[in-house]
Amino acid sequence: MKPESHFCGRLRRREFLHTVAGGFPALALTGLMAGDGLLSRLQAAQGAPLLNPLAPKEPMLPARAKNVIFLFMYGGPSHIDTFDYKPTMYGMDGKTIHVSTFGRGGKKNEGRIVEPKWKFKQYGQSGKWVSDLFPHLGTCVDDIGFIHSMTADSPIHGSAMLMMNCGSVVSGKPSLGSWVNYGLGSVNENLPGYVVMLDKTGGPISGAKNWTSGFMPASFQGTVFRSQGDPILNLKNVNNMPDKEQRLLIDSLNHLNAGHQESRYDNTNLAARISSYELAYKMQATAPEAIDLDRESADTRGLYGIGEGRTDDFGRKCLLARRLVERGVRFIQLYSGGAHNDDNWDAHGDLQKNHEFHAGNTDKPIAGLLKDLKRRGLLDETLVIWGGEFGRQPTAEYAKGTGRDHNAYGFTMWMAGGGIKGGVSVGQTDELGSAAVEDRFHVKNLHATVLSLMGLDPNHLSFFYSGLDQKLVGVEGAEPIKQLIG
Repeated sequence: MKPESHFCGRLRRREFLHTVAGGFPALALTGLMAGDGLLSRLQAAQGAPLLNPLAPKEPMLPARAKNVIFLFMYGGPSHIDTFDYKPTMYGMDGKTIHVSTFGRGGKKNEGRIVEPKWKFKQYGQSGKWVSDLFPHLGTCVDDIGFIHSMTADSPIHGSAMLMMNCGSVVSGKPSLGSWVNYGLGSVNENLPGYVVMLDKTGGPISGAKNWTSGFMPASFQGTVFRSQGDPILNLKNVNNMPDKEQRLLIDSLNHLNAGHQESRYDNTNLAARISSYELAYKMQATAPEAIDLDRESADTRGLYGIGEGRTDDFGRKCLLARRLVERGVRFIQLYSGGAHNDDNWDAHGDLQKNHEFHAGNTDKPIAGLLKDLKRRGLLDETLVIWGGEFGRQPTAEYAKGTGRDHNAYGFTMWMAGGGIKGGVSVGQTDELGSAAVEDRFHVKNLHATVLSLMGLDPNHLSFFYSGLDQKLVGVEGAEPIKQLIG
């Protein structure tokens, strides 16, 4: 494999120093280490990344899951109105109390209580309390592991989205889906390994930064799919060119681009463009078949709420996600919530109107997805994640109204399938849901859990960039949420 860039005809200076810095003192240890094989292991450990740094990594842990479906509720759903039952809050509506909060409105020491606007019921053998917002998901609780003590670094949408998707509030880092595909590679050469489906009202704040490959090659970034019509715009052969001629044209383009790349070893965008021509050619036949939901039975489409008005759009996305999982796509992310506040879960004004709308659109489709995966034997190897970039405060943001401000101090996410214990709840927030107080977990712990369930060691999976072995969980590392792993 050619080096990424030149320094004296070989490596960059920084890569050169990184590679050889440990070599000089190692000479003195050669004799000591040769007898028990330490030298060969050290050479192998140092040499492997240099031989092929972009090759798929072998799983370093027992893999429990093969695919991930991330159901992203953009805008920040209120945990105390959905899955984090706070019975003592009922009857406190309008009461001003002393509570430390930090959201869009800044840091405050008191606020007006907005009590939960929906009743809760117990479901399943686990007796899990679930809001009336999610009657369909309530029937699935024994397959779900809830995390009630999630924390993040930012209460602002843009940076919080980057944290949840890329592990950092700073843009330019690879997203979770990119890390999964970098670590494991793709099992389907005819479809992307990383697919994103946006809300019909538009994409989230920061757009493609949320599914970027960052400093990794561009081939690891997410590909945006549509659940109806052409799955990818501009994919069709609009001029009806014969297949043989199109194949010849693509081969000619690849040959010219490959020659252009010879002296540009570090141009990953060009390398991704070359591979994209080949992938697009294969997808002209593959993608339309994958997205053809008419191949599914009426019973299956009904399970997802397809054809039922408000659930049709998200139901199509969920069903398409299952079909992509069956075809080997590693990572699929679905967004509920678009660009504007009225189109996402960001309930600053009328909490009831906002959450009834979005929960009503997604409850049946998500429950249908879990049940369909389970009956097909796919849930055991498919990790499903639900959550937003943060939660909501127990207090109102404004003097009037029922809206809640952002809350990164404590919120709820859940996971199902792919090695997750069903019917369990981990961690707690305080009696008002304002902050995590027991078994506090950070977004990095969530990411570590995903990677470990996929068979990747989160504290060793790295990509050399800017003189450092970069990791999704940061240089300090993070441990998986072991209480959730079955």
